[in-house]
Amino acid sequence: MLVMITGGTGMVGTALAKSLTTDGHEVIALSRSPEKNQNIPGLRYVKWDACTAEGWGHLADGADVIVNLAGVNLSSGRWTPDKKRIIIDSRRNAGQAVVEAVGAAVQKPRLVIQASGLNYYGVKETGIITEASPKGDDFLADVCEIWESATAPVEAMGVRRVITRSAAVLNRKAGALPRMAMPYYFFVGGPVASGKQWFSWVHLADVVGVMRFLIENESAIGAFNLTSPYPVQNRKFSKTLGKVLRRPSLIPVPAFALKILFGEMSTIVLDGQQAVPKRLHEMGYKFKYPNIESALREIYGREGK
Repeated sequence: MLVMITGGTGMVGTALAKSLTTDGHEVIALSRSPEKNQNIPGLRYVKWDACTAEGWGHLADGADVIVNLAGVNLSSGRWTPDKKRIIIDSRRNAGQAVVEAVGAAVQKPRLVIQASGLNYYGVKETGIITEASPKGDDFLADVCEIWESATAPVEAMGVRRVITRSAAVLNRKAGALPRMAMPYYFFVGGPVASGKQWFSWVHLADVVGVMRFLIENESAIGAFNLTSPYPVQNRKFSKTLGKVLRRPSLIPVPAFALKILFGEMSTIVLDGQQAVPKRLHEMGYKFKYPNIESALREIYGREGK
């Protein structure tokens, strides 16, 4: 099987590529700087501009799967008007490049997996979110809608398309968890604001597991919540993280401080959703790490024992 991954050098793309190449599949990772990312044996890195199919589009002809993960990191700086435009354009342009490549292919891919986020549903303080829940009305919800829509034209070309609306991905070396854990090493960890906001999360191993599950199950079409079946409130997450790291979880981070530091971007940690993977459950996917303590103990290994 030949799999192409846009955003293939990020946390999720790298983990998925390692899993696939280990099992003998051919994987191409599209990267703006392929010369800097020659770190996975058997993985082919190809340069792209993240905007067009120029220089790589021909590789989609005969590929089995394209996984579109590309998009500027949401937490890479304050959301100024220019930053918001960059966030949106990066997702729209990458999706249009995928559509361009698929459209030009004689032998079209069987599947396009389109990344998205639970932010699609907006901020929900109460109620359980499934794939049937409506779209939200804030900036991040609009970003997700644009991201998802960018590759929608491939469906008219006869290509199966799956959307993965991901929760916060937990990994020790990348993503949000290292920043969340840092205060605990200095004995100043604690819940964020009231601690009542819901925190939907997923272990990186299950992100890879779900991606491969969706690739293999040809009946999978449309949107899937890529999140653990057991979301927790922030105070439960903070208490569990402290327990695993053997550190106290007593000092709350005030909401006003985060708003001053990050502005509108503070919504990422101050607001949340109680989302569940209803469609994955119905299709029979079994999570490797369904609860937060087992996930954190695996991530921190000996340190968490």
